[in-house]
Amino acid sequence: MSHKENSGIVYQGNLYRLKKLMKLAKQGGEFTIGFIGGSITQGSLATAPTKCYAYLVYEWWTKTFPQSKFHYVNGGIGATNSLYGAARAWRDVLVYRPDFVVVDFSVNDEFTSFFQETYEGVIRKVYAAEKSPAVLVLNNVFYDTGVNAQDYHNEIAKYYQIPCVSMKESLYAQIIQGTLERSLMTQDNLHPNDKGHALLAEELTALLEAVYQDLDIEDIKALYPKQPFTANRYENAKLYQIQNSVPILDGFHVDTREKMGMLDLYKNGWIGGKRGDSITFKINASVISIQYLKSITKPRPVAEAIIDGDKEHTVKLDANFEETWGDCLYLQNVWNKDKKEMHEVEIKIIESHEDDKGFFYLVSLITD
Repeated sequence: MSHKENSGIVYQGNLYRLKKLMKLAKQGGEFTIGFIGGSITQGSLATAPTKCYAYLVYEWWTKTFPQSKFHYVNGGIGATNSLYGAARAWRDVLVYRPDFVVVDFSVNDEFTSFFQETYEGVIRKVYAAEKSPAVLVLNNVFYDTGVNAQDYHNEIAKYYQIPCVSMKESLYAQIIQGTLERSLMTQDNLHPNDKGHALLAEELTALLEAVYQDLDIEDIKALYPKQPFTANRYENAKLYQIQNSVPILDGFHVDTREKMGMLDLYKNGWIGGKRGDSITFKINASVISIQYLKSITKPRPVAEAIIDGDKEHTVKLDANFEETWGDCLYLQNVWNKDKKEMHEVEIKIIESHEDDKGFFYLVSLITD
């Protein structure tokens, strides 16, 4: 496969699934194009949903194969990482039975072995989905520093022979070389504007175009590795909310408001507000993370997580967000062991204020 100069195609991978999908699309059919990731995938700073890179890539499919009908599924949620991605992949994307999925978490994941493991959970879950979708890994980047988690992520992608397209090797490289003005494509050095989304989409569709041009060259079906690359505790990650768990409530109460779509984030959880309020779960897990609202509307209550009654090693859960860009769907890891066992997880309000501007909102617990 050949591709354009300065392209972000850093790993070609195995193209069997992608070519198979394109051949089917040439014949005419109905297909679903899916995306999962953070705020860039969601379309942050694009002036309209149809201006974001994901929709532009979807449009490539509709224009290239007009004889087929395509559905668009955008599973981007701002400020979320692959840990949450592994837990929500089915609910937000895979339930729609996609034929093609772009995975984007390289600026929301830290570059650590922990997030390499959570990322593998997403990749394995998507790759093994019902319709054996063609998968493409997208590496976004901080355009002022060149930082992202692609070294860890692409190690996973290469293990499964999944193509990778990197903005670090393409758009960021052009900025460093002086051939692209950073301020023309991003105002905050991370989220693309309309022009930036268009440039990003061009890098992804460059890969798709190259594959389409070589469609007659047969590719051998990739062998799915029998063993995962990491400990792989997150492939079957579980998300506990009010629909599937009955914790003991002592001061906390269930949020009875109806959730109105994927981006209605602070619903289906539990609410506490006064010092001493607590909520307790019994969970069988080796890894446990607590997801809660950190808000710029302050002050807010502060809680702590107590695992198995160990009050000497509590984990602080501060609902006061020190950033200024908006509220955050925050994930705090509170337990990480190798062996799966029953645990008691108590979340207790330890600090509240007379002038609190809101409650402590517990969104979910995520486990292996």
